[in-house]
Amino acid sequence: MIHLSFNAPAPGAPWRKTWDSVSRVDTENISEMDLRYKHFGASVDMTIGDVEIISKNRFVTLVDLALSISHAIGRLSAGEDAALGFTESEEVIHLRRDGDLVEISSTKRPFVVSVENGELVRAFEGFLEGVHSHLTTSFPGLIENPVIRRLSPR
Repeated sequence: MIHLSFNAPAPGAPWRKTWDSVSRVDTENISEMDLRYKHFGASVDMTIGDVEIISKNRFVTLVDLALSISHAIGRLSAGEDAALGFTESEEVIHLRRDGDLVEISSTKRPFVVSVENGELVRAFEGFLEGVHSHLTTSFPGLIENPVIRRLSPR
């Protein structure tokens, strides 16, 4: 079973400023660079079975991760390997195709877990739908942002 979710920081939490700062800009025209690296720090939790792939105690820039996941969906769906990188650290999560399975490993932690490709792609798509919905509900102007549109359900 795959669990993949995120939580925006609570009011007053240090990463909250990465959300609050969005209300002071033209959301329709925020650049990809700013969306990837400046806004929307979030806690992300990804576990497969009992293996923690991304710790819920780790904050990442949500749009950067979502765009990486979007890219990974395309590669995995084409039968290719993919990877998820993190702006905040040197860790890379490798996604290696092995027939109908995807082997997941980390450059920094000693785990290897396999999951069915279709199940992983569906979990990734659900995550992107959740990110898109949360961001566009919280900041309606993001509906027109071309970068955020790339996260829209296909």
